[in-house]
Amino acid sequence: MRLACLLLVAALCSCRGGSQPAASTDKPELALLSSLPIAFGESFGLDQQRSPLLQDLEGQFTVVPVDGPEQLTVDGLLLAAQPQALTAERLVALDRWVRAGGRLVLLADPVLRLESSHPLGDRFHPPLRYPDTGLLKHWGLTLDDAVDQRADEAAVDLGRGIRLQAAGLGSLTRAGGACTLSPTRAVARCRIGKGYATVVADADFAMSADQDDRAAVIALLNELRR
Repeated sequence: MRLACLLLVAALCSCRGGSQPAASTDKPELALLSSLPIAFGESFGLDQQRSPLLQDLEGQFTVVPVDGPEQLTVDGLLLAAQPQALTAERLVALDRWVRAGGRLVLLADPVLRLESSHPLGDRFHPPLRYPDTGLLKHWGLTLDDAVDQRADEAAVDLGRGIRLQAAGLGSLTRAGGACTLSPTRAVARCRIGKGYATVVADADFAMSADQDDRAAVIALLNELRR
């Protein structure tokens, strides 16, 4: 059963073309790369209720799940939310894609709090810590282990008028490169080659029941829209 579900997900992720013409839409395309149950539920069943974030995203974008940077379009827009560890080849490809004009919002959580029905060690369990294997360092950033213990009701300033009602955000340190940190160091906005990358030291807020938290994801993406 698990194999059949995986084959179905792979087919959905890769079927950008085909014999049927794509439906006409004025919405920009948004690629989605995530270990979180955003586009698919934890059991990968098509009968599961769509996540609130996916519904919000589809209000403004045509969401296309992908499983690697090789599926990204030139000058495209990508939301990568706590993705599983990428191979060295895929990390290089992602970096090249951004430098060529790609626009990325990366949610990189140092201490993911989202509960999962999959046991630790299962490949479908979202990584508890963003598996950075050198990409952030290459962009002049360090994801700090320390987690900001703000009260749940405290609004976090993500810069440029974007605020977030969330606790437990991590922080980023700039060690070079062309990145600008938000006042709370929870967000880094980077110019990389011809492209842009916005890195957020949290991913739990994307799965929040609070619509304002999910709206912050939309706002971060809209900053990079062309």
